[in-house]
Amino acid sequence: MKKYLLLLTGIASIVFAANVNASENESFRIITISGKADKHTYVDLGLPSGTLWATCNVGANNATEPGNFYAWGETEPKEEYSWQTYKWTGTQKVINKYNNNPNFGNPDNKYVLDAEDDAATVNWGKKWRTPTSEELTELRIHCNWEWTRNYNGTGAVGRIGISKTNGNIIFLPAGGYRFSTNVKSENEDGGYWSSTLCENYSYRSYSFNFRDINVEWHHSRRFSGRNVRPVLIKK
Repeated sequence: MKKYLLLLTGIASIVFAANVNASENESFRIITISGKADKHTYVDLGLPSGTLWATCNVGANNATEPGNFYAWGETEPKEEYSWQTYKWTGTQKVINKYNNNPNFGNPDNKYVLDAEDDAATVNWGKKWRTPTSEELTELRIHCNWEWTRNYNGTGAVGRIGISKTNGNIIFLPAGGYRFSTNVKSENEDGGYWSSTLCENYSYRSYSFNFRDINVEWHHSRRFSGRNVRPVLIKK
C-alpha cells in the first residue's frame, strides 16, 4: 500500500493517502478484544506508549455504531450544535473555559479537558477518558488503515486500523458530524475528538478525521458534534 505525507500549511492538517477499498480478506478483519474494564472492551494495538483503545464509541451499542455526538468539552448529546448552544460560550468571541487567547476573554491556559468535561470519563467511568492529540497521532501512525463500505457484512462504513506491531484490529465508523440540527457527511466522513485544545485557536480543538481516500489530522470548531473513542487510563 503506497503512502505519502503531505503537510498543508495554514490549516495545520496532516493527510495520509490510504487505499480506497479494504482487501479481499475483509471478512477476516475481526475487531480484536484484548480485555475489559468497567463493562467496556479494549484492544491492545502494541503502541509504543502502551495506550489501550476502546473497541466502540461512547453512546454506541456495539463496535459498528457511531454512537453519540458531543461538542468538545460537553458530556451529553443535544438537538442543536452551534455557538449559541455551546456550554463554554455564547458566541465565538467569548470563551469561558479552555482559553489561551485574551482576544476571546480571560485566558485560563487550560489545554486538556478536565475529567468533569470529558464525555468518555463522565459516561464510562473513571477508568476511561478521551485520547489526547498525541495518542490519536500515535494511533494513526502505528496502524495501517483500510476503508470499507460494508464492514464484515454489517453495512457499517468506516476505517479498519491494523496494528503494524501485532496485527490487532480496531474499527472506526464513519458517522459524520453534527452541525446545527443536522448530521453531515454520514457514511462519508469519520470525526473523532481529542481532549486537546488547539494552541493557536482557542475556539478550535484537535480532531482525527478520515474519508475514503485519506486519514487526516486537523482542528475543528468546538461547538460541532463529533464522536468520542475512549482510551483506558493507565494505572
